[in-house]
Amino acid sequence: MSGGFRRGREIQQDVAATADVVICGSGAGGSMAARELARSGLSVMVLEEGGDHTARDFTQREDEMIPALFQEMGGRRTEDLSVMILSGKGLGGSTVHNTNLCKRTAPEILTQWREDHGLRGISEQSMSPFFQRVEQDLGVVPIDPIRLNGNNQILKAGAEHLRYRGGMLSHNRDERCIGSGFCELGCAYDGKLNARRVLLPQAVEAGAIVYSDARVVRVLHDDGEARGVEGVLTDANGRSRAGIRIHTRTVCLAGSAIGSASIALRSGIHDPHSQIGKSLRIHPGAIISGVFDRVVESFRGIPQSYECTEFLDLSKGSNKRVWIIPSFAHPIGSSALTPGFGPALMRQMRNYPRTAVLAGMIHDETEGRVYLDGERTRIDYVPNAQDREQLALGARESARIFLAAGAREVMIPAVPPMYVRRESDLSQITAARFAPNDAKLTAVHPMGTLRMGADPHSSVVDERGRHHHLSGLYVVDGSLFPTSIGGPPQMSIYAFAMKVSGHVVQDMRARS
Repeated sequence: MSGGFRRGREIQQDVAATADVVICGSGAGGSMAARELARSGLSVMVLEEGGDHTARDFTQREDEMIPALFQEMGGRRTEDLSVMILSGKGLGGSTVHNTNLCKRTAPEILTQWREDHGLRGISEQSMSPFFQRVEQDLGVVPIDPIRLNGNNQILKAGAEHLRYRGGMLSHNRDERCIGSGFCELGCAYDGKLNARRVLLPQAVEAGAIVYSDARVVRVLHDDGEARGVEGVLTDANGRSRAGIRIHTRTVCLAGSAIGSASIALRSGIHDPHSQIGKSLRIHPGAIISGVFDRVVESFRGIPQSYECTEFLDLSKGSNKRVWIIPSFAHPIGSSALTPGFGPALMRQMRNYPRTAVLAGMIHDETEGRVYLDGERTRIDYVPNAQDREQLALGARESARIFLAAGAREVMIPAVPPMYVRRESDLSQITAARFAPNDAKLTAVHPMGTLRMGADPHSSVVDERGRHHHLSGLYVVDGSLFPTSIGGPPQMSIYAFAMKVSGHVVQDMRARS
């Protein structure tokens, strides 16, 4: 089969086709599965609901790129509107807008999955070859300390002053990266070694057909077997213009923990124990900003290249589940998260060049859910008491780091805002301030909802990624994860998609 990229917005009539495998989504998981399965000799089709955006399309304008690269035009929130969840769309998924931050799944997490969820074939040793291949294929290397920008330098200085544990992070970017600071709006310099630049072209070279502007509505199935998918082709504004129907006996869901769960729910897949959409984790994070007497210009340079792990213990039962990393936004995003209106907001924004921002992101234990309200996808997630304690811990310690680094004022966006100017002010940052719609929370790592497990009563797929009740259906994205992983998920998604792809090939050969 001759591969290629096809834009749904340019197609005016219904499409019907047959393939060995259809993959719903093209982010880290979908792109890796597409490459691996196409290279194995299978005919592969990828359907991505977003557009195809490459370096020439990235204008570095928030008003243009946020609606283009993020679900719900960047406005996706939990049902009670208390947590903003930034999820990607478009060929390459969230790898197009993320900061290229790469970490392996922690051994403690893999051990917990093996012991608590019966995933006997998953361990640090068994996953290491997959992580090594991902790191090699996507050029994952440590950031050179000389490239630390102002925001990261402040985190490093404050953590070292307090003797908190921390270190440099690894990214997948190459010499094209000039440190423009516009990573989250798409790289106009094409310096990201992401799914769109690396894996999808390799999948196409191996024969895969990749559709953008192709929204999967449901998985087709009967007699306990997958039969294909149906969906719609859309224009640049997401409006339907034609139908698409792919006949196949193997379907891989790769639309993110929210998107894949939505497809599964709309498909009426047999779910005797009501597990689809459950166990959502999102890594919610508290936002902490610090104003300094000197110019910081946090918007320049490579973001998120240093971490503080002093309060991150991923062992089971830990009461330290906070990962502290830099987190900055361009002016529109910053103003949206800054409390106040009119003159008050103007005063805050005048400090923009002298501001640094941290996120106290937590390894969450709260179990949310994705469900359907008619045709609309809803996200029910309210941090439990223990997670609110962790959010408060992250905000307090981030504020302490800023003070140690010389901040003259620290602010936690809330209603009303919390201001810290001295050590004694830290006592106001309590779990009570992280009740819904008080302190502002953001999340960028949805996972779970179609989790792996040996027991069909408490999971959706097995450790090979196969659905417990529908033959031919697999999951290759972060929906797989039984719990939060406490760190950036793209490396884990790439690696598990590679692993599951091998099982797909084995199973298809056995079936044939």
